[in-house]
This record gives sequence, C-alpha cells and structure tokens, in this order.
Amino acid sequence: MDRLSPDSMVATASTLGTMSVCLPSLRHRPVNFPPPHRKVFTERCFQIRKPSCIPLSQVHRRNLLSSFLTATIIRQLGFNGVSMAETIKEFKEYIDIFDGYSLLYPRNWIQVRGAGADIFFRDPFVLDENLSIELSSPSSSRYKSVEDLGPPDIAAGKVLKQYLMEFMSTRLGVRRESSILSWSSRVADDGKLYYQVEVNIKSYANNNELAVMPQDREVRLEWDRRYLSVLGVGNNRLYELRLQAPESVFVDEENDLREVLDSFRVISLVD
Repeated sequence: MDRLSPDSMVATASTLGTMSVCLPSLRHRPVNFPPPHRKVFTERCFQIRKPSCIPLSQVHRRNLLSSFLTATIIRQLGFNGVSMAETIKEFKEYIDIFDGYSLLYPRNWIQVRGAGADIFFRDPFVLDENLSIELSSPSSSRYKSVEDLGPPDIAAGKVLKQYLMEFMSTRLGVRRESSILSWSSRVADDGKLYYQVEVNIKSYANNNELAVMPQDREVRLEWDRRYLSVLGVGNNRLYELRLQAPESVFVDEENDLREVLDSFRVISLVD
C-alpha cells in the first residue's frame, strides 16, 4: 500500500476537518425509533400562490418593503421588462402524530417553548400575534363530539368566559370590555365537526390608579385584540386552536389568519 507523504496527510486532515464543519450535527434520534413520551411531529413547507393584481392597500404589510427593494434592484440592473407575476404566501405545516393534530402557520413565525401550551408559535415582530394549541387531559376527559360543549352559541360563551378568567388582573383601575363577534360550525374534509368562535377583548387602565380625585385618574386603552378559537374533538379529547392578533393587525392579515384557522385538523390516533 502506498504511503502518504506528510504534505498529503496534512491536506487530507484539512479536508476532513472541513467536512466535519460542513456536516450538520444530529440533534435528534431517528424518527423510526422515537423515545417514549416524547412528542413526535413533522413539518413541511409549501407555497400558496395568488395573483398580484390587487390594490396596494391590500398588499401584505410586511411585503411592502421587500417588494419595493426588489423593484428597485431590478430597475438598477436594467431589467425594465420584468414584471412580478404573482405574490406568494408561504406557510409551514405542523403535524403532531403523538397528540393527533395538524395545522398551517406562517412560515416566518417562530416556535416558543415553555409557553404552557402544547405548541406555541408567534410573529417575531408583533409579539401579540400568535397561536397555540390547548388539549384536554386524556385521563380526565371522554369527549365524543364537539357537540358535547352544546350548540355553537353556548360554546362561544364558554370560550369567552375562559379568556376572561385567564385575563383577570389584580391591578387597581383595570377594566375589560368583551364581546362575542361570531360563532359557527362546519364539517371539514376529514368528516369531523368543528366550532369556530371569534371574540374581541379590550383592556382599559387608569394612568394614575392611586390618585384621590377622579379627574386625576384618566382611563386609557391598553390593548384591543381579536381572539379566534377552533374547537374539535378526537381521541376522547377536546382540541382548541387559539389565535390572537391586535385588531389593527387582524384587519391587514385576516385572509392569511383565516387560512390558518381553516387548516386545523384533529387526527385520529390508532390504539
């Protein structure tokens, strides 16, 4: 067998070192052998293509800057005949095969761990815009259908009551106003019945809650948010997709957010 010269050995070692840097580290065990009691999920990306011939006022607010920069670069390069044929909305699909559900979420949203929900995604720029999944306990619930909650209007009242309980505050001078905007039911393409509830909650607070005179306690609006819930039942559990957004953001992104809501599915698990 030929011997390697010292120079060749150095070159080989350098090459191996470069390869070790370029190769990704294995952070997870193989999917075929998941450890017990650990969540197993998969994600995939796809694009929803829509015509670009829409009024400027309806263009996604985060795409305005990128569209302007792209058009500027194209003009500087001299490609005056190039036109933007379509606008692309990108989503990721999240599939949890351990707890049994799937959904779409905006591709630029990030996952936040330790948020208390089964899964939690949020917009990295607008922190009040996020979604989460809540599940009932498999040991203490035996849901057969979402109709176990009653008709959609009764379920809407329960959803609003739950939100208000979670937003209870011990601060002086805090006042919350809430209203149920809509409720509905639908049978999705998986044959399951889902409820959808939309509520609005506003929070008001005094700028000086310790002031003695009422005229010194000016009430101001802290936040104004839209809360949307999709309720489904499967595997003897109640599933709830929760999506929240400031009302001003919801107006701009309503179509995209409704695609997220419509994508939610409960997956029947095999015992």
